[in-house]
Amino acid sequence: MSEKFTIARPYALAVFKQAQQDNSLQLWSRMLALTTEVIKNPIMSKALGSPLIHWTKVAELFIDVVGADFSEAGRNFIRLLSMNNRLEVLPEIAELFDKNKAEFESRVKVICAYPISAEQKQLLMRTLEKRLGRAINIMVQVDQDIIGGAIIHIGDVVIDGSLRAGLTQMAEELRH
Repeated sequence: MSEKFTIARPYALAVFKQAQQDNSLQLWSRMLALTTEVIKNPIMSKALGSPLIHWTKVAELFIDVVGADFSEAGRNFIRLLSMNNRLEVLPEIAELFDKNKAEFESRVKVICAYPISAEQKQLLMRTLEKRLGRAINIMVQVDQDIIGGAIIHIGDVVIDGSLRAGLTQMAEELRH
């Protein structure tokens, strides 16, 4: 079993990085979950294990099964895995991807103009956990260029409550 995870790890990491870059973490999570269900299908299992079926046919069969639920990048990923005879590790790829996604989404970066106390950090963490409905890890960074307030990065969401952003927005409104 660990051999499958060893094989799956670089694929999962590559897909995760691409999904992060494209802001498509949710889409990839759904697509990979679907691949796990397809792999469990007895007909697909036979096709994957058959040396008589060329990898292109296996890939196209797989793509036909998932249909419109897959993006072009997802279909290309299936072709790549089929070409490398790696479709059988899709469940492990999905599991590793979801672990990376959960870790990424639990990281919260707070940029403040000034250092915050441990009590303020705990209060902020409890407030965000309550609002998000999940446990988080907070990293605080000081950047005096934001003047005041804070910028909060939650996964790929940014909440800019900095004084600098407010002043920039006011300046824009005054120009119009």
